[in-house]
Amino acid sequence: MSIPAATGPLAADPVTSLVQSVDWIAIAPAAIPAAVALVVLVADLFLPKERKALLGWAAVAGLALAALALGPLRAGHRKTFCLTVDAGECSYVADHFTVVVQLLIIGGALLTALLSLHDMEKYPAGEYWFLLLSSAAGAALLPASRDLATLVVALEVTTLPAFALVGIKRGDRLSSEAALKFFLSSVAATAVTLLGVSFVYAATGTLHLASVADGLGDVEPQLATLAKVGAVLTLVGFAFKLAAAPFHFWVPDTYVGAPLPIAAYLSVVGKAAGFSGLILVTVIAFEPYADVWGPVVAVLAALTMTVGNVAALRQRAGYAHSAVRLLAWSSIGQAGYLLVPIAAAAYSDDPEHQIGTTVAYALMYAAVNLGAFAVAALVARTAPANRLTDYRGLYTTRPLTALALAFFLLCLAGLPPGVIGLFAKVAVFSSIVGTGPAWLAVVMAVNVVIALVYYLRWTAILFAKPEPGSVTGPAAGAAVATAPATRTPAPLVAAIALTAALGIVLSGVPQLVLRYASGALL
Repeated sequence: MSIPAATGPLAADPVTSLVQSVDWIAIAPAAIPAAVALVVLVADLFLPKERKALLGWAAVAGLALAALALGPLRAGHRKTFCLTVDAGECSYVADHFTVVVQLLIIGGALLTALLSLHDMEKYPAGEYWFLLLSSAAGAALLPASRDLATLVVALEVTTLPAFALVGIKRGDRLSSEAALKFFLSSVAATAVTLLGVSFVYAATGTLHLASVADGLGDVEPQLATLAKVGAVLTLVGFAFKLAAAPFHFWVPDTYVGAPLPIAAYLSVVGKAAGFSGLILVTVIAFEPYADVWGPVVAVLAALTMTVGNVAALRQRAGYAHSAVRLLAWSSIGQAGYLLVPIAAAAYSDDPEHQIGTTVAYALMYAAVNLGAFAVAALVARTAPANRLTDYRGLYTTRPLTALALAFFLLCLAGLPPGVIGLFAKVAVFSSIVGTGPAWLAVVMAVNVVIALVYYLRWTAILFAKPEPGSVTGPAAGAAVATAPATRTPAPLVAAIALTAALGIVLSGVPQLVLRYASGALL
């Protein structure tokens, strides 16, 4: 049987056309956590129980190494996994946007690992660290992805290990229910996203983001409606990860049921994965349909910030209200602010400026929100229920911790001395004023005022006079103000100190972050 001779571009040089080298330096930030995850899983089989703590430190070292691997990528010009017939179409691009978001993701995962080290006796160590590293690897891959298939795969690699991490508290009914709710809602969102991707592929015949944009700009008239519906449906999975309303309903129960470090991880790394994917598909792939996704994202932003802030406002200092639940609703409100510049990008002649604003705000949010969760983890050591009443008089027993939490809350509220929070909110507000719909700027202004109430209310509780004979027991938890001081684990102290130091530095030199708001990252 004879084989026909090759024709076309592959015939000229079949070896160089079909074989390409992998740029290991470019993919190192995503590959290192994946490799360390496998090492940890195998090592868990051989380490005795008393030495399982080494797995945690190996995970911390792996994430630190992944952060260092970002150094050679600062120039932002590396690509790999490119098409053999068109070197300009690549599936993995390490540009400035990728590097900054990967720094946020790996830094968030590293702080999550530090938060986890002190409490690992409750969980199977090998599985925990394997799942955390695997999710971090998927999240690091997502901002570098430049085709729809890789984006969806990265999104699922980020999410699937998170299901198991949420439900890793064996025997805990709340943890199991949270994992199930997270799983079912995520599967539904992924199914809708895949349907949207299939519609876009049917209309354009390609999956690479730049080629999708070219195809949508010249789509056949009979496929125009299919392409527009596909563009909207594709956004669903990323809106779910970002916890944008109405895809937010899984967040409060999941954060309360999950281990505290995992709740912190989802609030920061999950959002980073969501907004980076949303940026890539809107600003690059669906750029010709800005008139379609722009209003959709604007409505999502308004709805998300309003739902999150109003629900957080209802969390009062009563026995039925959890501090973690308040942080969960707060994170939904903050997700609305992250969406505002993305919506503005649809109406702007310079969308790169708006994208930089979203990245700048995300960096501020990640640092201070992780700090707030770190303090919540510290309080949970003496008050496992973690009610808002457990924070009453925290300044009396742990003054530095109370001051740190007050600083984090003021940053989230956008009040001095949290200067970085104030500047970040001003940057987000200015991105929509004069560019996007005026009504969205009004909605944001109203929501910022609403958020001030619950952030200041929690801050006031920290410095309130402890009540004599504070309520204790299973219904209310042991009050921190009356609980004896316990030795704080060094990793937990390090997490609080690092986030507080980062927040203070950014407040003193806000241009370290805000410079991204005026730069072209993509």
